[in-house]
Amino acid sequence: ATPPGRSSRSPAGRPLRRAVAALDPDPVRVALAVLAGTAAMGCAVGLMATSAWLISRAAQQPLIGVLAVAVVTVRALGIGRGVLRYVERLASHDVALRGVVALRETLYRRLAAADPARVAGLRRGDLLARVGADVDALADVVVRSLLPFGVAALTCLVTSVMVTAALPAAGLVVALSLAVAGALAPLLAAIAARRAEAGAAAARTRMTDETLGLLDAKRELVVAGAAAGRLARLRDIDAILTGRLDAAARPAALAAALSTLASGAGTLAALSLGVIAVREGRLSEVMLAVVALTPLAAAETVAALPVAAAGLVRARVAAVRVLDLLDAGGGEVSRDAGLAATGSVAGPVAGVARPMVIARDLACGWPWRPPVLTGLDLDLSPGRHVAVVGGSGCGKTTLLLTLAGLLPPVGGSLALAGPGAPGRDYADIMPAVMRRTVSFTAEDAHVFTTTVRENLRVADPGADDEHLLAVARRAGLAQWLAGTEAGLDTMLGSGGAGLSGGERRRLLLSRALLAGAGVLLLDEPGEHLDAATADTLLEELFDVDDGPAVMIVTHRVSGLARADEVIVLHRGTVAARGAHDHLLRTHPPYLDTWLAEQGRVSALSG
Repeated sequence: ATPPGRSSRSPAGRPLRRAVAALDPDPVRVALAVLAGTAAMGCAVGLMATSAWLISRAAQQPLIGVLAVAVVTVRALGIGRGVLRYVERLASHDVALRGVVALRETLYRRLAAADPARVAGLRRGDLLARVGADVDALADVVVRSLLPFGVAALTCLVTSVMVTAALPAAGLVVALSLAVAGALAPLLAAIAARRAEAGAAAARTRMTDETLGLLDAKRELVVAGAAAGRLARLRDIDAILTGRLDAAARPAALAAALSTLASGAGTLAALSLGVIAVREGRLSEVMLAVVALTPLAAAETVAALPVAAAGLVRARVAAVRVLDLLDAGGGEVSRDAGLAATGSVAGPVAGVARPMVIARDLACGWPWRPPVLTGLDLDLSPGRHVAVVGGSGCGKTTLLLTLAGLLPPVGGSLALAGPGAPGRDYADIMPAVMRRTVSFTAEDAHVFTTTVRENLRVADPGADDEHLLAVARRAGLAQWLAGTEAGLDTMLGSGGAGLSGGERRRLLLSRALLAGAGVLLLDEPGEHLDAATADTLLEELFDVDDGPAVMIVTHRVSGLARADEVIVLHRGTVAARGAHDHLLRTHPPYLDTWLAEQGRVSALSG
């Protein structure tokens, strides 16, 4: 597997081309946007040419009938320009927005089914930047870069042909000036953008990480007196970004100036050649205005190309980062194929008996690091309740992540089996199926900014209110819901704002129970609850004999009397295991912990 942060894109595929293809743009809508944009700019060019002819001819005071067609044409072109520009914006933004939806959906599907070793090291800020700003940059490239270049190319061609038809020499000069403004100026802008983007993506990721960390832990940082240091670090990162932009400002300014100078020079040259042609009788006075002013309309189109070129560079950087995520997930997820691949082992997903987790001599750890836990044997069968206790850093959470399939085993074997079916190694099971079979609730699982109902329905979108309330009662959330005015319609803030720590844990536990998976893995379900409530909650979790297999990680031992087995971890190994009462008799450290929680002192220590 490729470590996070290393490029995994295919050497045969150009990043931007592949990323734009991932947006799945509709060719019909793209063609409509290009044609509407070109037609709008064609109306602008035609409006300038017709207006120039009309003003010049009107100065000769002909009969009004001579000007009637031109007057109507000016009105039609003016209206057409506005209408066609609206159609172009409508079509192009429709392509971009549809592309954002398609790409983000693909990203989410790929990440959900990805090899955990490929994504385990992604920082939250980096993931947010890639799925957010980078995807937006790729969507913008369609509207602000690709379409402007296509429209500019067609418009400049039409303008050059029109001027050439009136005066060939002027047409050649106009074509040359538009080529300089439409090619050299964007090239300079691209160089400037490349300088600005060199290292800027990494700096933006660092800024996102720092900002999220500062906002999430603002109270703790203020209490610890560390907020000022974090703010200073954020300012330093901002200074790096500002420096990148300043370094790129000079070529960017030169590109904008070159575009204006090239267009202006082309207009002046066309005017000069037109004056000479009028003197020599090769061009009428009325057509002189057409030859001189028509290039100005085309200049409006090429003026936007330096910005479009800079957008292409930024989009290419974003494409590389987004493709790393796409490639991390491998092929597209097929739910039906996933079920077929796992057969009867899929448990409730495939509609058969509940699954059983089997581990032998299991070693757990993070990729490319030494294992934090070794030598674990485990049979987690339906209805079995297991608790894992131990000090910080002994590998409890890492064990849960491994059993959930979110981390690959470092050593030993880990399989999923069903009654009458042979065990299948975790590596042979589709990740999408694994997520529905083994449910893991982390201590810091996300609470969405929406209602309680929708937060619970993340686990089961089809659950009705009766089912939601039943699960809430089992998790101890019903009393809190009854005390709210809106009940299940109560709105929750970002990250669970409006909930106490205990209420948040109960909400997450309700979601885990609602998932209906055959195996429940819970990380500290009693955290932030008072001791009595936490013990009661653990006892209730272990009180159902015919439910799913349940494994919890907890630092408390007082509520584990009903657990079928308690596994005590110490310094990365299994120090003891057995029923709660057995450990109280045979494992002194366990007894000491239990007595301390009861407010008593053991005979050994006192």
